[in-house]
Amino acid sequence: MKIKAAVLEKPHVLGIKEVDMPRPGAGEVLVKVKAVGICGSDVHYYVDGRIGDYIVEKPIILGHETSGEIAEVGAGVTHLKKGDRVALEPGIPCGSCQQCKGGTYNLCAEVRFHATPPYDGTFAEYVVHPAQFAFKLPEHISFAEGAMIEPLSVGIHATRQGGVGLGSRVLITGAGPIGLVTLLACKAAGAGVIAVVEGKQNRADMAYKLGATQVISTFDSDKIVAETKRLSDNYGFDTAIECSGAGPAAQTAVRALKRGGTLVFVGLFSALEVPMDLNAITQKELTFKGVFRYKNTYPTAIDLLASGRIDVKPLITVRFPWDKVKDAMDCAHKDAANQIKVMTEW
Repeated sequence: MKIKAAVLEKPHVLGIKEVDMPRPGAGEVLVKVKAVGICGSDVHYYVDGRIGDYIVEKPIILGHETSGEIAEVGAGVTHLKKGDRVALEPGIPCGSCQQCKGGTYNLCAEVRFHATPPYDGTFAEYVVHPAQFAFKLPEHISFAEGAMIEPLSVGIHATRQGGVGLGSRVLITGAGPIGLVTLLACKAAGAGVIAVVEGKQNRADMAYKLGATQVISTFDSDKIVAETKRLSDNYGFDTAIECSGAGPAAQTAVRALKRGGTLVFVGLFSALEVPMDLNAITQKELTFKGVFRYKNTYPTAIDLLASGRIDVKPLITVRFPWDKVKDAMDCAHKDAANQIKVMTEW
């Protein structure tokens, strides 16, 4: 039996093709896909055919922000049944390495991640997925919201890495999709002051709408630091979460943090080496932490959506039927300045 999938043949060559219908094995579920969000990584593969060392060398199905409906369960699956609505966590770790056994399965060197070459993603009518990484959605959470759990998970993990809690003063640099979900997660965690650095007006407006206490529209380091001092009684911020991938933003974050503060790196930098004030880092005893995807976040994200403490719907700025995925990808690429999240739906 054949199904339809959106296959990337090479940069800018993306079309609907017939592929074999997958079948679930033991511990797996067959999912009828209902919504897939377009991530920046999908756009990079579509436009450039690569992200760093990950290169599209053969046709690949993109997509990893996914929700759907269980169509069939494999042997041994007891917590899910046909008809259940689920969000799919797209990273499948080996389960047996030191990182997996230690709980940091997101750092598994053998992880198979949807739409990361050579592994196919979810722009298909049906996909097979391990049942343990399929999370049931309440009926009042839409499939589009379910697909948004993947990027929201990055924000939750970043918030945890930064130790954000009640009354925290947080600086977020960059209000793209990840910066904005990080804002939502920080707000839900109880942050008292959330300042966002963003120069694009539509994203600055969205940051305010989602609960930022201050949006700093300049990229001038001195002005940003002056504003953070004003907002913190000249003390400095507890946490800075860098979501832009811009070296100057990270440098400014070091200056804006209080003594003993934490800088969390989420955005990937185009330059592998970024000059940093090592004396300031040492003398302020700053903590640096990275964010690589997420771990154990999906249940938390679902609870936050179900309770209404987080609303991701405003982030979905345009929707396409899934068979118009090339148009959706072009929109995400060419109209990036005006869009936040492009969503495809079945």
